[in-house]
Amino acid sequence: MSWLIAGLIIFIGMHSIRIVGEAPREALIGRIGEMAYKGTYGLVSLVGLILIGQGYREAQATAGALYTPSESLSHLALVLVPIAFVLAAAAYVPAGHIKRLARHPMVLGVAFWAGGHLIANGMLADVVLFGSLLAWAVLDYLAAVRRNAHPVASSEVSLKGDVIAVVVGFVATIAFVLWLHQWLFGVAPIG
Repeated sequence: MSWLIAGLIIFIGMHSIRIVGEAPREALIGRIGEMAYKGTYGLVSLVGLILIGQGYREAQATAGALYTPSESLSHLALVLVPIAFVLAAAAYVPAGHIKRLARHPMVLGVAFWAGGHLIANGMLADVVLFGSLLAWAVLDYLAAVRRNAHPVASSEVSLKGDVIAVVVGFVATIAFVLWLHQWLFGVAPIG
């Protein structure tokens, strides 16, 4: 469990710099430069992700269950996770209504994804991983809305962005449900 927690602290810590405000981030960029900041941000995040992955696997093997998920509620994850994929896609495609309404779709997508996984999984490692990411996503979303309440103007919105986000989100969902989740994590989300 210690590697999982260390990875979460590193990954979430790196992604939480802007939660406290823009000043720490801007000061760091001013001191080391934008490219060095982005490189460090990416490298530290990658180290955190690797530790999370390794720690999660180890914790799954040794930690017990905190609760048994309700089978009927577990299916709710199959609704929340596709929404998360659509939101994540909306963050990177041309602005559409989804991006405008969500305001900060990637962070909101992480919240839906983590919440869906918390509903479907009751092992201690699951609760630590997905609970931490859900708590971070909520805090980061609130901070992002406080920084920039409406990052997409209505004049920038096009239906094209929505169509692309939905198509990419559902293709990613199908790929994960049918193949990638089992291949990457050893667990089939259905069946």
